[in-house]
Amino acid sequence: MVTFDEEKQNERVRLLREKDEENLAATLAERHGVPYIDLSAHPINLDALRVMKEAEAREAGVAVFNATDKKIDIAVLSPQNEKALVVIEDLKQRGYLPEIFMASHQSLEKVWERYKDLSYSFETKSGALDISNEEIVEITRKVHSLEDIKSMIESVLSLKRAYRISKILEIILAGAISLKASDIHLEPEDESLRLRYRLDGVLTDILHFDKETYELLLSRIKLVSELKLNLKEKAQDGRFSIKLGETEIEVRTSLLPGPYGESVVLRVLNPEAIAVELDKLGIHPMLLEILNREVRKPNGMILTTGPTGSGKTTTLYAFLKKIYNPEIKVITIENPIEYHLGGIVQTQTEPEKGYTFAEGLRSALRQDPDVIMVGEIRDDETAAVAVNAALTGHLVLSTLHTNNAAGSFPRLLDLGVNPKVISSALNVSIAQRLVRTLCQSCKKEIALDGTDKEKVERILSEVANHTYLDGIQKEKIWVPVGCTECNNLGYKGRIGVYEAILIDGKIEQAVIKNPSERDIREAAKDQKLLTLAQDGIIKVLNGVTSMEELKRVVDIDI
Repeated sequence: MVTFDEEKQNERVRLLREKDEENLAATLAERHGVPYIDLSAHPINLDALRVMKEAEAREAGVAVFNATDKKIDIAVLSPQNEKALVVIEDLKQRGYLPEIFMASHQSLEKVWERYKDLSYSFETKSGALDISNEEIVEITRKVHSLEDIKSMIESVLSLKRAYRISKILEIILAGAISLKASDIHLEPEDESLRLRYRLDGVLTDILHFDKETYELLLSRIKLVSELKLNLKEKAQDGRFSIKLGETEIEVRTSLLPGPYGESVVLRVLNPEAIAVELDKLGIHPMLLEILNREVRKPNGMILTTGPTGSGKTTTLYAFLKKIYNPEIKVITIENPIEYHLGGIVQTQTEPEKGYTFAEGLRSALRQDPDVIMVGEIRDDETAAVAVNAALTGHLVLSTLHTNNAAGSFPRLLDLGVNPKVISSALNVSIAQRLVRTLCQSCKKEIALDGTDKEKVERILSEVANHTYLDGIQKEKIWVPVGCTECNNLGYKGRIGVYEAILIDGKIEQAVIKNPSERDIREAAKDQKLLTLAQDGIIKVLNGVTSMEELKRVVDIDI
């Protein structure tokens, strides 16, 4: 008995129609002497969409899908359409240099669909939701400390309800931006709501306020983040953005149901926080010299490793800024795009729509790039495509979740990468952590003694290249105190602690034998590079950070 699968048949008909539409578009493009493009297999640069409003693009039957400075790629349904010609002429008047492609309607629809992925700006919400960028800018000028935020929120709590909620949200956001907080945590408890900021990687209490105010605040956050107001039993994710002058700060919203209500975390993606120069990251000058050499190679892979929040993406952006010039094509595949770099093509993955890191990477390779940055290698498919790209004349920068530089090798083997090609593809594996830097205004000097002295002596005795220890004193360390300069935290800002392993003959031999991290570390000893613990101890002895802070992020007992 033959069963008729209507769903499968409908899908087959749909695919045939799509194919016919693409064939027709290709034929018409040839007739008009315009290059044809199928955008279903092409990465869309979200920044390119900002060149033209969605309504205008749909009406004219056009879509800007790529932009590098003033050069733009624009797909049209028909190059003779009057509205399309007007739009193209207008773009030229605005200083753009458009390159025209012909595409099918379904191709254009794919680009138009991406408009809803542009970060939602307060500018579009200000009328309906009473939240204003100007107000946030004004508050950022007034906020200089945690106490300022606390007193401002407390003074607003007595105001009229409708106005009060908008004002509290503005103060919370402005305070986070002003104090460079990476996350805002709103945590409902039994009787009240706790507000915390993550400052320099550590959660810091701001204040508690009543749950009735929080319920209203939660509704406001859901509205600006375009989340469902009536959904309380499921986790939700959304986003919005704040425009401060020329800087657009994206805020990622995460809601999680709990016993006392929904817990909110707002991740603040401030591009200025990530725009750090390579030589300001805290990399030891001797390692920096090696990395500068490696990043200028025409092909191969550079991996940065470490846990979430260890600054891996910041390091990759610093590499890109170092090597970018107009003669090379750079493409990034990220989720989210945290920092917009001029002159490079940036594309954002959408796993729920099938646009994964692996898919983005494959599409990027069809764009003739010289350098590719892949936000994260997390599966065997992405690993295989990235390694292949590194072997075929591309420089690939990416991140892995491992504890140290040696861990990259077993991790790549776990992801199914052939051990014989790892040493050919990988140039260098870097591991990093972020430690808080001591406030220079109030740090206090103490003698190095007891178990700390023993640990320091043991770790420094294992430094193979004594040049690293030139001029390093071993008698004293510094501890945090707290003053108005650092919000009484004793720390101000963060710096990286780094280690790296290069590929050489010994590493190559070790990788073939399915090694453990210990095997790789042993094989790397002759490279005489600092480990995380050694680099951290040198920073402690130089008064950059404290012993306590180093122990918080690096295991120095290994």
